[in-house]
Amino acid sequence: MDKQYDMLRRLSGMYGLQTAYREAGGQLRLVPEQTLLAALQALGAPLAGPADVPGALRQSRLEQWQCCCEPVVVARKDRPANIELRLPVRLSKSRAYCRLELENGEIQEWTCDLALLSPVREATVERVNYQVKQLSLPGNLPLGYHRCTITMPGLTCRVMLIAAPQQAYLPPGEAKKRLWGVFMPLYALRSGHSWAAGDIADLEQLLHWTWSLGGSIVGTLPLLAAFLDEPFSPSPYSPASRLFWNEFYLDITAVPELKLCTVAQSLLNSASFQQDLVALRQAPLVDYRRGMAAKRRILELLAQYCTRVPAREAKLQSWASANPAARDYARFRATMEKQHTVWPQWSNRMRNGVLKPGDYEPANEHYHLYVQWLAHEQLHALAAGQAKRRGTGLYLDLPLGVHQAGYDVWREQQAFARGADCGAPPDQLNTLGQNWQFPPLHPEGIRQQGYRYYIATLRHHMQHAGILRMDHIMGLHRLFWIPKGFTARDGVYVKYRSEEFYAILALESHRHRTLLVGEDLGTVPPAVRTAMNKHKIYRMHIMPFETGRIPRRGPHRPPARSLAALNTHDMPPFAAYWQQEDRRSRLGLSHFLFRRGWLPAPTGHPRQVLNGCLKHLAASRARVMLVDLEDLWLETAPQNIPGTTQEYPNWQRKANRDIEEFTEIPGILKILQEINLLRKRERSPGITQVIPE
Repeated sequence: MDKQYDMLRRLSGMYGLQTAYREAGGQLRLVPEQTLLAALQALGAPLAGPADVPGALRQSRLEQWQCCCEPVVVARKDRPANIELRLPVRLSKSRAYCRLELENGEIQEWTCDLALLSPVREATVERVNYQVKQLSLPGNLPLGYHRCTITMPGLTCRVMLIAAPQQAYLPPGEAKKRLWGVFMPLYALRSGHSWAAGDIADLEQLLHWTWSLGGSIVGTLPLLAAFLDEPFSPSPYSPASRLFWNEFYLDITAVPELKLCTVAQSLLNSASFQQDLVALRQAPLVDYRRGMAAKRRILELLAQYCTRVPAREAKLQSWASANPAARDYARFRATMEKQHTVWPQWSNRMRNGVLKPGDYEPANEHYHLYVQWLAHEQLHALAAGQAKRRGTGLYLDLPLGVHQAGYDVWREQQAFARGADCGAPPDQLNTLGQNWQFPPLHPEGIRQQGYRYYIATLRHHMQHAGILRMDHIMGLHRLFWIPKGFTARDGVYVKYRSEEFYAILALESHRHRTLLVGEDLGTVPPAVRTAMNKHKIYRMHIMPFETGRIPRRGPHRPPARSLAALNTHDMPPFAAYWQQEDRRSRLGLSHFLFRRGWLPAPTGHPRQVLNGCLKHLAASRARVMLVDLEDLWLETAPQNIPGTTQEYPNWQRKANRDIEEFTEIPGILKILQEINLLRKRERSPGITQVIPE
């Protein structure tokens, strides 16, 4: 092997780059040298070109050993916590002062004789001898995030300790419960009440209807803040922030100020405004720009009126004081509006996170603060209702990334590697690969900040979610990076500290009593699903992905700890899938359903096969089942076609049935009632009897 490439490979390994990976077809692909160099630069490696690799290797190795400990250590419940110290030999026989600050504020202090600790390993780096010694902390740590400081002569180490359960939260009696619910993107949910798209009131109505049928869950796509003017990016998977909500989904009629503000009432009731609402409501596609502009006209008036209602304004300011990031976000959005450009084009001071009053209009700052408060109020009320009923409630979705011009990347720059984009390598469906055009989390940057940003994104969702779907859960282990200027064909996988992610997920899920589902579809290394099982994170069992090589054998059985469904938002609806399948596959599935007792006879009729598939999943051991409502009226148009931008109206298509209509259709009610019966009864081995059509 070429000596220079060998050094590049070793340097890449130090930074977590995989210099080779298996393609979708199984072939081994070596990552090009230029890709490795560019990815190393994005990670902050001290090099500008190939000639710098030897020096960068020496410097990186030295910095690794000069850092006396890892910034983050996981401590599992009922196990002793240990910290590995990398010490120059001159310090290995000194005394260390240790200070442990628990999350609850309790302080523990002690001294340690390092000479009494046996060395784990030794190394010589740049003529300096080092020893690795293991420091054990006293007693078992309570669950939480703790800080440990270790002070030695001329050296101080700081460690964040994540004391977490081994497994994520599972509801009481989880082994016996088999839940079910329905799914629809909120923007697609039509009603006689909604404006350009569905809103939180429509979501609540759908939730209560589902409960009335015996279901427990309503799932939807991310509801996060978005750029709906300039820049314009309505995709729920490229939000303006993963820390704030999208005011586009507010229920205007539920805002308390509307009952008092006569100016807003007059505008809302005016003939021209009502005509605009009718046009927005009747359009088959969501007009985000016009819809958001209409809501903002009303919301701005209500925000101004709120300042004149002392009790309400006091509540807003109290909430803002308890949530200082909300005011920071409001100023960010207001600054974008005044500067008429995205933050990478701002002045150096502003790019670095320092905003002053002259950078934004106070009225716009107040508007953005106000609408975030309203979103919190409305979602909190919805979550409180589901808690009162003791139902599982909302199934929310945490997207993998955030818009490159978004608030999160601006405020948490250390947490992101802005010199690269996330994506996926080429496969059979996307032969050129995919570039998702948002920056990946920096593997070490997030550790240096104690995973502050990641924890905040989880808490933002878990305070309202009974179930949280983790988009692209493989990203806890590795992500496919595409350095700026490169194509997806020449990307590289970058590794992450998955055990630290899982510890945070376990801790936060227990604190919020939220069940976790990991999106593990497509080409996923076996180690990912092994880790999911170890930490009790549910898999996704999507029926078309689970069909064996021999069609007549039918799909694989869903695991007990899985969410079972017929499709996802990135797939064709069932009717379109059925049309696209070849005759042999359709016959195989039909015969499988007949043998299992879900069809009275083999058939090619899509509705009968759909119902048979739903009953098959309902009777399975999968503990969560989700029904895409659009499948129930045999919709054929997808909500999203991956890899397309202008070619298809992704994230815009409204449902062809409104909520007042589909909640009264006898056939829909009948199949959901049958699903409820199958979910509620005890499973028995063997073939289940057909429920008559």
